[in-house]
Amino acid sequence: MKKKITTQEMTLCALFTVLTAVGAFIKIPIPVVPFTLQILFTMMAGLLLGGKLGALSVGLYAILGLVGLPVFADGGGFWYILKPSFGYILGFIAGSYVTGKMTEKTEHLTFGKILTANFAGLTIVYVMGMIYYYIISNFIIDAPIGLWPLFLYCFLLVVPGDIFLCFLAAGLARRLKPVIAGM
Repeated sequence: MKKKITTQEMTLCALFTVLTAVGAFIKIPIPVVPFTLQILFTMMAGLLLGGKLGALSVGLYAILGLVGLPVFADGGGFWYILKPSFGYILGFIAGSYVTGKMTEKTEHLTFGKILTANFAGLTIVYVMGMIYYYIISNFIIDAPIGLWPLFLYCFLLVVPGDIFLCFLAAGLARRLKPVIAGM
């Protein structure tokens, strides 16, 4: 039997949808893919809401951007699927789901387990983002990028900040998860 989404769950999903959109505009410009706080909020959505609701909140963010609301780091609209960095948005959805699924059982949930889930989600985001970036750049929009520049600009330059955000999200989730669960 399917469980209905409660008003509280809907509100929390909407909150993380908005936080993800806000996170897109808190950015440090780096060539090719800017460093944003989106990964923090998509991880927190999975950690605090669980896999399904976390992915739902991030999926709603993606839908809002695709229908034209300027919630992505560079605007919005359906054309955004042709932007090489759109793969990271798809990765946010999958990463949030995996992070949430790995931490849904709250018994014996340590900082290390939360951090491991965050790194798993981060890996998914980067793998999906980089594969999408490579395919769109080289085969769709005819703006070829080699493997080394892809690795440099789409991973090496931005991953240190995202690793810091993994630690921050783990610390926040460790404190907030019991509060959300008790609501």
